[in-house]
Amino acid sequence: MNIQYKELALPVSKRFSNAIAELLTQHQITGDSITINFRDPNYSAESGGFHPVEMRLEKYGDTWQFCYITDFTYVGIGPFAELAKDLDFDFQAGVFQNLHGLFPIEVALDIYQIWEGNFLHYWQALNVFTIQISSD
Repeated sequence: MNIQYKELALPVSKRFSNAIAELLTQHQITGDSITINFRDPNYSAESGGFHPVEMRLEKYGDTWQFCYITDFTYVGIGPFAELAKDLDFDFQAGVFQNLHGLFPIEVALDIYQIWEGNFLHYWQALNVFTIQISSD
């Protein structure tokens, strides 16, 4: 499975790309677009945990390309807390969004690398996520 990770606005690593490719191969994905949801079943506004992550990829020819990667967090307290985008790396629109605003995606070079390393550790080393994949 071929996932484009070079020549993107953010430094998506080969390790990250390979991990996603392996996941998709294991699930025998069909279709031309997929959405992957990573969830910590214990994550809540009250007790914290690992942020939910959603990513979308679309297939062009024989290559999958990242559309976006979004990390969510609870905003607010108590029963009024709701999930909101904490970090949103939108490769198609070329923008990065966080709780402070919307920026050109190149602003997120450093934060993306930190996020990616942490995410891979939570997913692969700590195994905290349940994963759901849907295909269009």
